[in-house]
Amino acid sequence: MSEIKEFVTYRLNEEYYGIDINNVENIEKVLPITRVPYTPPYVKGVVNLRGIIVPVVDLRTRFGLMPIEATDESRIIIVNVEELKIGMLVDSSSEVLQISDDDIDAAPNVRKDNNNEFVKYIGKKNERIIMLIDLMKVLSIEAQ
Repeated sequence: MSEIKEFVTYRLNEEYYGIDINNVENIEKVLPITRVPYTPPYVKGVVNLRGIIVPVVDLRTRFGLMPIEATDESRIIIVNVEELKIGMLVDSSSEVLQISDDDIDAAPNVRKDNNNEFVKYIGKKNERIIMLIDLMKVLSIEAQ
């Protein structure tokens, strides 16, 4: 009997990505972001989330995609990883999907670079492919 897992899905360009729902605290419309000097280019800055300062990572930049201005569909997904609260700026938030273990495969190892390490698994749901990311690697704030 295969286990069912839940993922919050979001879109970058026309591709769908997923995060384990257990790591997601909430999803916010884009808030004013204050730039912080001397941070990596993918760190957009910080937001004041109901009195808590939260760093925001621009996933388009982090994944090597062309940056775009935030739209009405853009969202900041607030995640908790090892007691850290971090925001991830995405093109849009999609839905919560339930995917069985049988429909989750290891990501193909086609390139040996950092970007390939961001996608840990590939999920299949209703003819869609959802790239399931490794939050620990994506949100690593250390210099590359």
